[in-house]
Amino acid sequence: MTIQAVFNVAEICAQHGITDVVLSPGSRSAPLTLAFARHPALTVRVVPDERAAAFIGLGIAQAQRRAVALVCTSGTAGLNYAPAVAEAFFQHIPLVIFTADRPPEWIDQLDGQTIRQRNLYGAHAKGEFEFPVDTSHADAKWHSARIVNEAINLAQAAPAGPVQVNVPLREPFYPKAGEEVGYEKDVKIIQTLQDACFPATQELKSLVSEFNAAPRVLLVFGQQPRQPWHDEFELSAQNDRDNYVAVADIISNVNQQNEGCYSIINLHDVFLAGATATLKEALQPALLITCGQSLISKSLKQFLRRFPAAQHWHIQPAGPVADTFGQLTKIIRADPSEFIPELLKKVQHTEAQPLELRNQRSNFRQSWAASEIAAYKLLRKEVYSFEHVPFNEFSIFGLLLHWVQQETALHLANSMAVRYANILSLPQGEERNIEVFANRGTSGIDGCNSTAVGAALAQPNRPVVLLTGDVAFFYDRNAFWHNYPTPNLRVVLFNNHGGGIFRIIDGPRQQPELDEFFETRQTLTAENTARDFGLRYFPVSSFEELEAALPVFFAPDGGAAILEVMTDSRTNAAFFEQYRAAVKQAFA
Repeated sequence: MTIQAVFNVAEICAQHGITDVVLSPGSRSAPLTLAFARHPALTVRVVPDERAAAFIGLGIAQAQRRAVALVCTSGTAGLNYAPAVAEAFFQHIPLVIFTADRPPEWIDQLDGQTIRQRNLYGAHAKGEFEFPVDTSHADAKWHSARIVNEAINLAQAAPAGPVQVNVPLREPFYPKAGEEVGYEKDVKIIQTLQDACFPATQELKSLVSEFNAAPRVLLVFGQQPRQPWHDEFELSAQNDRDNYVAVADIISNVNQQNEGCYSIINLHDVFLAGATATLKEALQPALLITCGQSLISKSLKQFLRRFPAAQHWHIQPAGPVADTFGQLTKIIRADPSEFIPELLKKVQHTEAQPLELRNQRSNFRQSWAASEIAAYKLLRKEVYSFEHVPFNEFSIFGLLLHWVQQETALHLANSMAVRYANILSLPQGEERNIEVFANRGTSGIDGCNSTAVGAALAQPNRPVVLLTGDVAFFYDRNAFWHNYPTPNLRVVLFNNHGGGIFRIIDGPRQQPELDEFFETRQTLTAENTARDFGLRYFPVSSFEELEAALPVFFAPDGGAAILEVMTDSRTNAAFFEQYRAAVKQAFA
């Protein structure tokens, strides 16, 4: 093949608006490496560990909200991308993955670093393309450019996701002595203009009519990035709060902004965990409207499955739609940012409603609001009474949510970190414009550090805070193995020296094998990791030490740091069990 066609790959990416490339070194990928590294419009970062590299790329794509290119060599290198590829697939994050490969005649011939790379990610990629082996003919060169255009367009088309371009490469991999290879500015560019979809006028009228007739309307927001329309919705929810109830997980980035208003429910994970059947009947919707992706709250999912709405509308512009609660009745092909504001403008306002309907909706909202108020009071009494509680990770987690600065990108690791955050929620009545991220597409622990590092690299002027447990942290230590500064990154590590979640969830905590086979005790601390990668290090094991460390740790000009909170797993489990008992008593 000619190297010119490979160099054109980088030019096509740049002309499509891709600005960032994450590359892991290798020999077979040398032509791709040279093409991307020499391009003046591309920022190329080298991360040796392909698993970490892919999650860092995912974090950059999340933060910038545009596609990122990944480049790796042949063999198992591409397989190490798989966890991040699956996460990107389920979170609808665009990644364009260039996997260098051996020519096809050498596959299965016991040649080094050779595996079966075609369709490497299977059902977890939106598509897969095979780059021509020989591009010396004009048609083959046209074909190679067309493939790259199609891959980028597919990755970015709604719903966005990862796409693989497998690139078989023959030697020589490098330009010959004296050979100059540049970028052809007239490369073939194919752009896709996205169709705007929205219900037709008559369909919208019908939906408004059905909304107006429903006595109990519940809006549920799943995982989605923070968007400008959320501000408008949060304000409108306060003014028209008797018309519907809105429930939002922390990863939905829809928050209650005024303390005491309770127009948006964020503490549902507290009261639904202990609610009686009578209370749940009062909370049961007639019309359920959802948007976004996954929900963290198991209690909310179980509630909506056992006490289903007569109608469930899901708003999603394109792609397969999950029937999460088993009661889906309508798929509305629209962008929620356009459809929800337009729907709420057209529905009948409270004062114009029949008295019976108005009372039904008011009672519905009061049931949710009273539960939210009770949950708020319970948390203040049971979790935040620091002078009366032991040093435990649940209470400390709540304290740290109050410390997160304005405009922060808050990353939540999987396992207990994201669960604690969803129970406690962000503090009410504080407009801090915090955006929350979590790898809830697959809910794995394998790239939590790396995703946060990617966000810190993508937006160096924005504070990035990662709250994580010890198993997730140590599993992904190679996230810090690169040569790029992240002075805006703060990592809070809750180290209970094992998989503490297994002491809290039913099933493993009742088994005699808990200590060895589930919790998997370990004695590591982050001190060596911090020293190896030049991060400030703050170990704390008491409220007094924590109070002294927090101002220095969060100081904006201090530089990247790890705050390691040492707690006892048994104390954490006992305290959380005490909290759960209080919830059951409060909502009995």
